[in-house]
Amino acid sequence: MEAQGRSRTVVYKPIRGERPLWDFPDGSLAAREVATCRIDELGGFGLVPPTVLRDGPLGPGAVQEWVGEVERPAPSPVSVTRPDDVPEGNIVVLGGEDEEGDPLVVSHPDDPRLRSMAVLDAVINNSDRKGSHILLADGGLRGIDHGVSLHEDPKLRTVLWGWAGEPLPEQETARLSRLAAALEEEAVREELVDLITPVELDALTARVGELLATGVHPAPSEGWPAIPWPPL
Repeated sequence: MEAQGRSRTVVYKPIRGERPLWDFPDGSLAAREVATCRIDELGGFGLVPPTVLRDGPLGPGAVQEWVGEVERPAPSPVSVTRPDDVPEGNIVVLGGEDEEGDPLVVSHPDDPRLRSMAVLDAVINNSDRKGSHILLADGGLRGIDHGVSLHEDPKLRTVLWGWAGEPLPEQETARLSRLAAALEEEAVREELVDLITPVELDALTARVGELLATGVHPAPSEGWPAIPWPPL
């Protein structure tokens, strides 16, 4: 994609190629990608690559800046290992078995950037935070694939449960406060309601308020899978 005289490698997700889902309105995933990017900006998280709606060769869709090198996908900090091979400092979030019945665990680093992503996921109600949706590139951390987010019902599924129930760090509370203030602005609400429904916008505002009121990372909810499958 070329804009303002600059050429960028991007991911283009046309709306016409979206797979219908039972719990999300048809044709709404691209807009949710863009809404997540805007929410990331409003809160100052700095975790989502620039994402916009554009009309492309297959029609309107979400266009997101590519993360990492084109020839080689950016690595994820999330690990799947034997229980005895968990990287030092990692937090184990899931145990299971391989196809031969041998134990495996999923873990992630105790990294403040990942912790910030866990907060962002709680804000957007991300129902698909796989390890492969967390990328390390250019010395930073980026989150991708947010199409199944921002539903009004609780649907948080993530591999980043390492801080569940722990107090939110001060910098995350500051981000949430900044986002809460932005969500009170009429111009911001008008912008977001073009991307998600008014009910979903109200649910977003309520989630931010609840995180500020409790002051802790949320824990998995009952009646809904806590981990996406596959986790990576």
